[in-house]
Amino acid sequence: MLRALLALAVAANALFFAWTQGWFAPVWPAPNSGLREPGRIGAQLRPETVVVLPAASAARALALACLESGPYGDAEIAGAVAALESAGLDAGSWQREQVQSPGYWAVFAGRPADAAARRARAEELQRLALPYEQVDEPAELAGGFVLSRHASQEAAARALAAIGAKASAGLRVVAVPAGPPRHWLRVPAANAEVQARLAALDRGFRPCAERP
Repeated sequence: MLRALLALAVAANALFFAWTQGWFAPVWPAPNSGLREPGRIGAQLRPETVVVLPAASAARALALACLESGPYGDAEIAGAVAALESAGLDAGSWQREQVQSPGYWAVFAGRPADAAARRARAEELQRLALPYEQVDEPAELAGGFVLSRHASQEAAARALAAIGAKASAGLRVVAVPAGPPRHWLRVPAANAEVQARLAALDRGFRPCAERP
């Protein structure tokens, strides 16, 4: 009896070994046969399209960047969206953002009539060591110089008074109304392929910037 059990165990082990080696395939495939060559290659979907990239090329392909285009006005955003959709980006891979510029009170240094007058005014402000920015909206202030922005008329008046009588000649406090909505198109995680598609659109996509 013991000899029969021993012979049966040896036979079972021999059969198991033969099975794991694939000797009974294809009638009785070995375990994990799909994980070996050439079975693994045969199981691939279109294995001829698989390309092994060099490490540097693979790193570039995986690099992600946040890119955005804008600002666009209300009349421009529809065309920009249509152009972006034509690039074939996946749904949810891009965002449309709208920002409403708040109104403010400004210490205003005037709006020169032409380019020569603007240069002269800018040089004068520099001599007086007064920081400034040139604004392009609203239309009635476009091309003018703003020295500072404030949340209230009182704060702007205090800033003007602090400049001093001699330097403040020609300066005044003005109310700047809220600007029209501005729209941006943002692709927060663009890989190398998407970056190439965006560049081909010629829509001025550039690295994303923080906005208030």
